[in-house]
Amino acid sequence: MTTTKSARELAETYFAAWEAGEFETIRELLADDVDFVGALGTASGVEEALAGLKGLGRVLEKIDVKVRVAEGDEVITWFELCTSIAPPAPTANWMRVENGRIARIRVTFDPRGLLAGIEKKA
Repeated sequence: MTTTKSARELAETYFAAWEAGEFETIRELLADDVDFVGALGTASGVEEALAGLKGLGRVLEKIDVKVRVAEGDEVITWFELCTSIAPPAPTANWMRVENGRIARIRVTFDPRGLLAGIEKKA
């Protein structure tokens, strides 16, 4: 007997895996056709989404979750995105779970600090 994780549990696992750099775990959580839209770009499908997470993962230091709210198949996580190249960025992440996997992700934050940090690093 298998147990399907709740949307909240999937979000918790996703963020813990991203912070730890465990991208194979994230792959298992994402739908093959996951749709991502964020302040720094978009991704269609699991490979593009993982590439974006790995890219930001190179400078990711910590994900400081402030609150997570789940209702049915939807989860909003409010957190500070802490990187090695910019001040912490207050961030909102909305996820939609379909058929036991994360199918849709929308992320919003002010990217100016991160973009300035990327420019300095280049």
